[in-house]
Order: sequence, then C-alpha cells, then structure tokens
Amino acid sequence: MNQPAGLVTNIQTNRKRWFIASIVFLVIAVAGLFWAKWNPYFHKAFTAATTHAIGSSTISGNDAAAPDPSWGAAWHFSLGYFKSIWQAFIVGILLASLVQVLVPRDWIQRVLGKTSYGSTVLAGVSALPGMMCTCCSAPLVVGLRRQQSSVAAAVAFWFGNTALNPAVLIFMFFVLGWQFTLLRLVVGVILVFGLSYVVGKMVRHKEDAVEVVAQTTAASNGKDTKDDPKESLFIRWLKSLSTMSMAIIPAYIISVFVLGAFRAWLFPTLGGTAWSDSLLAVLVFAVVGTLFVIPTAGEIPIVQTFMEFGLGVGPAAALIITLPVISLPSALMVRKALTWRTLSFLGIGVAMLGVIAGLVGMAFMS
Repeated sequence: MNQPAGLVTNIQTNRKRWFIASIVFLVIAVAGLFWAKWNPYFHKAFTAATTHAIGSSTISGNDAAAPDPSWGAAWHFSLGYFKSIWQAFIVGILLASLVQVLVPRDWIQRVLGKTSYGSTVLAGVSALPGMMCTCCSAPLVVGLRRQQSSVAAAVAFWFGNTALNPAVLIFMFFVLGWQFTLLRLVVGVILVFGLSYVVGKMVRHKEDAVEVVAQTTAASNGKDTKDDPKESLFIRWLKSLSTMSMAIIPAYIISVFVLGAFRAWLFPTLGGTAWSDSLLAVLVFAVVGTLFVIPTAGEIPIVQTFMEFGLGVGPAAALIITLPVISLPSALMVRKALTWRTLSFLGIGVAMLGVIAGLVGMAFMS
C-alpha cells in the first residue's frame, strides 16, 4: 500500500532535520571536548612523561594528612576542585541538555535502549573519547536515561568515562608505573563491560525507563521538552538545560563542600604505621574511595603523595580503582535517572572490586 505523498514528504523532512541536528550535536561535542579535555590532556601527557607527576593531591596537598575539619578546609577544597572541573562540567551539562533536543529518541532507543550486551559494549566504547570525571559525566547519564537508554548502557557510558579514561592510563603509566596501570585497565574493563551489564539485568527496563521520563519531565509541567512542535528548538533546549541544572547542581555543590570539610576523617594518616598495608586499610580506603569525589586523574597525585609518606601498595591499589569511578556527589546527581537500588549495587560493586585490587596489590606488587 502506497503512502500519501504528503506523509512521505514529512518523513523525509523529519529525517533530514534530525540528521542535521545530530551533526550539530557531534560538532559541539568535538569542540567542547577539545577545549575541556583533549588539548589540555595532550600537554599534560608530556608533563607526566618528563616530571613523573601531574600536580598535588586534592586531599592533602603535599602533606601527609588533610587539614582538620573546618569551613576553611571545605572552602579551599571546593574552590580547588571546581577550578579543576569547571570546563568539563560545562561541556557535560551542555551535551546532556542537547542530547535531549538534537538526537532522536528513537535512535537512542534502537542503539542504546536494548538490554543486549551489544548496547552495553557500544555505550562503554563511545564513552572513551569523553574522558570525564564521574560528576561531569553524570549529567550525560541523566540525559541518556531521559532519552530511554537502558540502565546497562547508561552505566557503561558513565563508568567508561572514568575507569577506562585513556588519558589517565597514560598519566598513570608515567607517574605510578606499569603495574598500577595494568591493574586499573583490567579492573576497568570489568567495571565498564561487566558490572554495568549485571546491574542492567537487575532492573525492569521498560517500567524503569517510563518512570525516569515521568520524573525528569515533571519540572516541565508534564510536557516532553522535545516533542512539543509549537516550541522552537532553542526554547526546548533552555527548558532541558534549566530543568537539569536545578535538579543536579545544588546537591552537587553541597555534597562536595561537605566531603571537602571532613576529608581528614575520611582519609586517616596510615603512612609508616603497622596498618599502612593491611587488609583493614584496604577495606577502609575501598569504601572511602567509593564515596569521595575527585577531578579527572586526581587519584594519581593522591596515591603518589600518600605512598611517599608510607602508604602501602594494597590501600593505594584500592584507591586507584575506587576514587574515580563513582562518588556520593555523582550518585546524588543521577538519583532520578538510576534508582537507589541500582546505585547501591554499583557502589558495593565498585568497593568490592577495590578490595580485590588491593589484595592483588598486596600479593603481587609490594
């Protein structure tokens, strides 16, 4: 049965419009990532190769321990942290809002909305050029879920940015050596292509996706910001950006401030003590590393500084795995895109893999 000429024309017009919009999204993504990530990291790689360092620890600076809890400690940590990530965060939240208005939802559903392992792998691989920290990539997780990607694909994209960041692996090789780099690579593959797929099997995909759409459109008076033909593209983008910003930024800032204030309690000074390379230290740092927040590659100077003051290889290995992958602030940011049950499972999984990495470090790297 032949379709009416007008309908065929409309379909062709829509396809052309979405094709052009997707190209615009791609151009913005490339430009933003070059500005915030690719160009700075290209130069930082040479710094890591020549000096075997990429900066000071965000936890303790060049000292063995973080400052005591205070407003000043919170302020200085937050200031340094946001100074490190502001460019990437702008790019992350910009792309997260644009993916909702420039990329066709049915395309996201076909490519990343399936529960198959192929969607998980594709999402994890597509995250590698992003090289964002867990908080800067969190808005994109929300955006992908808003477009009805599967849970597994969203998590694989989230973890792919952090656990398998190619720039961080290069920095780590020059600063901490090949053993830490290999350990990070192996565990990173498990996190991105294993843990994410497992957690995807735990949720009821269709019902969960519908719930996410309902939650994220509530601030827009129940309207889908992308499907209203009466509104211009710019207005829909502004709505998407404002809704997402109001939902994630306040909790993000407050949680970073609190963690910065009490980081001395979270990271006890163990260097040179009997506990510096013990199983207890591995357990403590695996849990703390899962909760704490750092900028991209921040785990490298943190571990380098702690080890210079006597921290053992086991706890250091646990931090290398857990610090970058997930954090309390990033979990708060994606709380409406991933259920607390899912986030709890991910947190426990990351901590457990951190413990395993610590045991491997104690056994084979000491």
